[in-house]
Amino acid sequence: MKILISVLLFASSFIFAQIGTSTRLGGENSKWTFGGSAGLGGSFGNGGGTNIYVTPRVGYLVSENFETGLAGNLSWNNSQFVSSTIIGVGPFANYYFARTAYISTQFQQYFISSKDKFSNNKYSTEESALYLGGGYMQSLGNGIYMQIGAQYNVLYDAQTSIFNGGFVPNVGIVVGL
Repeated sequence: MKILISVLLFASSFIFAQIGTSTRLGGENSKWTFGGSAGLGGSFGNGGGTNIYVTPRVGYLVSENFETGLAGNLSWNNSQFVSSTIIGVGPFANYYFARTAYISTQFQQYFISSKDKFSNNKYSTEESALYLGGGYMQSLGNGIYMQIGAQYNVLYDAQTSIFNGGFVPNVGIVVGL
């Protein structure tokens, strides 16, 4: 039993789940879209931790292949040493190439609040991010697409950012574009 628990704890350190959806509001002829993603991450070991996030979005199809809108995100992180909450909001735009590829841009203004659990010190700051990227889309049938891509935060500064890096890979499902 101890071996099984150890294996499960080790395996859960690599767990990361993401659910993404997007569908049109108001029927098939509507130009409004909504969607987002949610995820859960965890790690064990030195400090361990849990990460939960949600990223809702509302978009409008300006044309068949161009979509723009507003996206947000909420991320909560908790470990043995620190807990933090990150809230982000900003506009996005996506251009789709024959539903096989896409390019994207997204601006996010982040509001960060964290607490050091040992010293009880609290820290709050803001950070801006401008993501540029793109990827591949594969039709799964019935208006459902899998997207595999990446974005890079062109405003990322390793000296001042609270994030570990500017590169963000993404995999998701889009429904109803």
